[in-house]
Amino acid sequence: MQWYDRIRQVKFLLITMAIIIAVGSLFVSHLLVRDLAEGERRNMEVWADAMRTLNEANEETDVSLVLKVLNGNDNIPVIVQYKGGDIQSYRNLTLNAKNAADSVREVQRLAEEMYHDGKVIRIYLNEDAQNSEEDDYMEICYDDSIMLKRLTSYPYIQLGVVLIFVFVALFALLTSKRAEQNRVWVGLSKETAHQLGTPISSLMAWVEVLKETYPNDELIPEMGKDVRRLERVAERFSKIGSLPEPHEENLNALLERVVEYIAVRASNKVNIITNLPETPIKVNMCSSLFEWVIENLCKNAIDAMEGQGRITITAFEEQDKVVVEVEDTGKGITKNRFQTVFSPGFTTKKRGWGLGLSLAKRIIEEYHKGRIFVKRSEIGVGTTFRVEL
Repeated sequence: MQWYDRIRQVKFLLITMAIIIAVGSLFVSHLLVRDLAEGERRNMEVWADAMRTLNEANEETDVSLVLKVLNGNDNIPVIVQYKGGDIQSYRNLTLNAKNAADSVREVQRLAEEMYHDGKVIRIYLNEDAQNSEEDDYMEICYDDSIMLKRLTSYPYIQLGVVLIFVFVALFALLTSKRAEQNRVWVGLSKETAHQLGTPISSLMAWVEVLKETYPNDELIPEMGKDVRRLERVAERFSKIGSLPEPHEENLNALLERVVEYIAVRASNKVNIITNLPETPIKVNMCSSLFEWVIENLCKNAIDAMEGQGRITITAFEEQDKVVVEVEDTGKGITKNRFQTVFSPGFTTKKRGWGLGLSLAKRIIEEYHKGRIFVKRSEIGVGTTFRVEL
């Protein structure tokens, strides 16, 4: 489990770094946008001063510089309205209205939105009485320029594109890695089955010779059972990676065979109980691989109970599926490990590769189109695994 936890820590560290980089990028972009927005506000204050100067101009005033400032604003949307809300002028607006009346209403609506957003500068027509409620004034309502709006949304768009790219790259990498691992495991399994084939055939022949030579020996039939067991193990390895060939099997008989095999090899302090229906349950399955799954669950249960406790195997039909539950009285699993226990490499034992439950999950889900999951578990009480076909 240390190796698996180390991998999880590396993944967590990479994700944390990615989040820090993303947050840092958004923060820097926010500072940049804030500075640009402040710059646009200062520009609008200058524009408002130019507008006041134009309103106060007389025949002797040189308005060339004022007009240059006013006409220089070609990117910031601005609306000038009088105290009563009447529109005096506007520029850099994109209107969707089809006639003049609709245009006025749309401009008034935009001015209200700008006002509520706090983007307004008030200029008094009589500065000597600008604190009086009766004084006339104009309001310069403005909005962010198109460039500023684009800069505001650009970091989020950039972050989204980067996340999509990273997700696609990780998905492709993980898919490729998983496919490569599958090829390695399939090749290793088939090679193991091939290598076991010759000595198993030889052992089977020797068992037959021993039976003829010592017909009354009680140990030779047990040797034959172990050799047939080896043959089944080799058959299981040979089926990994191949298309399943399901056949109708008696689930009750299969579970009884597994219990008989486990009971002989387990401690006498382990009590195995079966709750099977009287009517045999018929299921289409690959019996040798399904036996492997139940054996793995039972062996893990014995390890969790440290060789002392009770295993209960229950089988029943529920609506349109068949259910097998393996319950133990072991040390239990924390809830945050319910999914992790099926990951390759995860193990709580000092020895072992952590592949048993991973292979069980693959056999049930890919070969039998079913489900396997932790139904319930409590620390110090026990765990129940549920298989649905």
